[in-house]
Amino acid sequence: MRADWYFDFISPFSYLQLPAIMALRERVAIMPVPILFGAVLAHHGQLGPAEIPGKREFTYRIVQWQAERDGIAFRFPPAHPFNPIAALRLAIAAGASWQAITAIFEHIWKQGRPGDSAEALAELARGLGIDDIATAIARDDVKATLRANTDAALAAGVFGVPTLRIGEELFWGNDSTAMLREWLDDPQRFATPEYRRIADLPRAVERKR
Repeated sequence: MRADWYFDFISPFSYLQLPAIMALRERVAIMPVPILFGAVLAHHGQLGPAEIPGKREFTYRIVQWQAERDGIAFRFPPAHPFNPIAALRLAIAAGASWQAITAIFEHIWKQGRPGDSAEALAELARGLGIDDIATAIARDDVKATLRANTDAALAAGVFGVPTLRIGEELFWGNDSTAMLREWLDDPQRFATPEYRRIADLPRAVERKR
């Protein structure tokens, strides 16, 4: 069984789900796929949770609470939201390995350090074997891979991060981890008549945009 894990370093929920994803790799061959969350939001005409007053503050509170609840070392970076393109391209330039991805996540969300520029990530990049990060993240093939990853995610129906895709099934968000485990234990878990009914539930009203 193979799966794709779509994520963005801008997402604290992606970092919080990372330990569970690493554990699930014992059951499923998971491919990490860095994507640009901002492009996903633009495609769907949405704002991110950190762009909505009130929702931003609650999101940060629940992220901190989840980290404390789950015993995950956690510290917000100096500013959020931030531009994650340098971090995403660094991950790709480093081969999108789990080692590189974990190191970048921990730099930003465990150590609370900035991840929004080549300068901020230079020391980390050297530890990943990349001495000239500015050149590495400016390569055309690296840029093209990030665009292709994001386009593939959109084609698969991804609307948020983190999302784990197994076949045609999408499991969105850190909160869906338990749901995913149940599905792995029983792939027919959501094939009951009630789940089929709500999948095609009609709309009673359409909000004007």
